[in-house]
Amino acid sequence: MAGPQAPVSNIPINSSSSEATGNFRFALTALTVLFFMWGFLTCLNDILIPHLKAVFNLSYTQAMLIQFCFFGAYATVSLPAGALVKRIGYQSGIVGGLSVAAVGCLLFYPAAESHSYPVFLGALFVLASGITLLQVSANPYVTALGDPATASSRLTMTQAFNSLGTTVAPFFGGVLILSAATVGAEALSADAEADAVKLPYLMLAGILAALAVIFSKLKLPKIEMHEDKTVAEEGNSVWSHRHLVLGAVGIFVYVGAEVSIGSFLVNFLGLDSVAAMEEAKAAHYIAYYWGGAMIGRFIGAVVMRSVSPGLVLAFNAAAAILLVFAAILGAGAVAMWAILLVGLFNSIMFPTIFSLALQGLGRQAGQASGVLCLAIVGGAIVPLIQGVVADTAGLQLSFLVPVVCYVYIAYYGLKGSKVTG
Repeated sequence: MAGPQAPVSNIPINSSSSEATGNFRFALTALTVLFFMWGFLTCLNDILIPHLKAVFNLSYTQAMLIQFCFFGAYATVSLPAGALVKRIGYQSGIVGGLSVAAVGCLLFYPAAESHSYPVFLGALFVLASGITLLQVSANPYVTALGDPATASSRLTMTQAFNSLGTTVAPFFGGVLILSAATVGAEALSADAEADAVKLPYLMLAGILAALAVIFSKLKLPKIEMHEDKTVAEEGNSVWSHRHLVLGAVGIFVYVGAEVSIGSFLVNFLGLDSVAAMEEAKAAHYIAYYWGGAMIGRFIGAVVMRSVSPGLVLAFNAAAAILLVFAAILGAGAVAMWAILLVGLFNSIMFPTIFSLALQGLGRQAGQASGVLCLAIVGGAIVPLIQGVVADTAGLQLSFLVPVVCYVYIAYYGLKGSKVTG
């Protein structure tokens, strides 16, 4: 799938040579492009949801099937992807992930042609399968490219570029998808509105294919994992590590909460009691939510060099809880800015939970990464639950679902992330 792996320098992770440092910096720089792209592609779902909800006249629950199919790929692909990456290596896994994601983007064209919601969902599943393979390859690679003590900071910094992608995507989607469907909407048929996704996703397919070729040619350092016998004893199952299992639950609820909030933002800002915004205008405000995550990750990358990552995680979860409650109980500008500010405190959660869960796993880190990426299926389940609550109790009250998620994250930061042996 990825083709022959490009020649790489065989540099162990503990090397302190200037050659190793230079290669690690080059690799991290190259990987930021990947983090940007999958953030961009994932955030476009926040634009697709209100667009396809209108095109196909869907309920909130039906519209959340977009996230269910997208993040459901993590449930079915993560573990096989982890095994594949173990065999072919990080670089070939990256090339394969980019290639599969490009195919997923291409499938949006026949989905629009057929005007079929199930075909759109199938295309999203293929796209997400490619992104899953990218995540399983790139996340543990970043944690291994340098000193284990600064793994949380390093992964947070690269994840900041993921947030840059999520910040840019709403403008791209708002102009090329929502605005295109809105201009002259009265004269547009449902087929024509569905066609609005063709050009954006064809462009993305071309970019992903080009990146696959580029990464197949790059000379990235080959990582040799060294076992940490104090935690990851030979023969132990990866599931025997409590901090990993609890971390997987943390990833589940975090991704679920973040995706749920992003998925409902356009409709939330459209409520008369909040901002009564049109969809195309509300799409631009999504950038504040994801932009906050980007800024927070740059700040967090610095803060966590001197403050315990677990403590920072718990503090951010507590702040998110207060802000979501303000959005539920408030109205107008208070509710709007409270929910948008949650992005700032979401910022460090994913990379921090991920790196805390991988503590001391050494050679088992690749398999453990597959487990953690499997937990990203929370992005499929939690938004669906919130969709059901929104259809029955109202959209504003449905944000109690993310509150429950943040309570668990606070617990993981304070207690659950401790390595017990």
